[in-house]
Amino acid sequence: MTTSSTSSSGTDTGPESVPFVTQATVVLPAWLTDDAARYRGVYPTSEDRMAVAVEVARRNVDERTGGPFGAVIVELESGRLVSVGVNRVIEQNAAFAHAEMLAFLMAGRAVENFDLGADDLPAMQLVTSAEPCAMCLGTIPWSGVRSVICGARDADIRDIGFDEGAKPRDWIAKLNARGIAVEVDVLREDAIAVLQQYAASGSIIYNSRGSSA
Repeated sequence: MTTSSTSSSGTDTGPESVPFVTQATVVLPAWLTDDAARYRGVYPTSEDRMAVAVEVARRNVDERTGGPFGAVIVELESGRLVSVGVNRVIEQNAAFAHAEMLAFLMAGRAVENFDLGADDLPAMQLVTSAEPCAMCLGTIPWSGVRSVICGARDADIRDIGFDEGAKPRDWIAKLNARGIAVEVDVLREDAIAVLQQYAASGSIIYNSRGSSA
């Protein structure tokens, strides 16, 4: 077995050194870029908005471009779509590349502001095909969105083997206490169908190392 060593100055002297990466780009699937015009528009109801999140999650599975999760950011009052995200963890070699995280990223770039709750912006809403994992849940308050809509439940995701992380059981109440409204079970059965489709396809259930709820 070949090993590598590092000197006291931090120089890797072994033959198996890993590149020191200083720049990375996260890219959404080509089909989403090609069909961008299809998703632009105004979605008046919670069901309309969730239908988009579930559709892109299903397309992500069909095209084998990522995990069975989709998310959109919309203007809360008007329903105008701001951004779309799908799960790209495996394809981008990025543990953080969940649908919600990419929707936040793309929305920030679209409005040119890291804070989606900035005073000069309309109130924003996150619509996600499944309840957020521990990471995405932690990001929601910092993102600035004022409302969250979820499709499939945490238990539905865990049922097919995904590790959602250690989340507080009263996470909805905690978001409510921050002034963030939460609506659950919107098109839940449709979202569950996408999860089950992914599991049946034999695709990777990544990072499934176990956790407590």
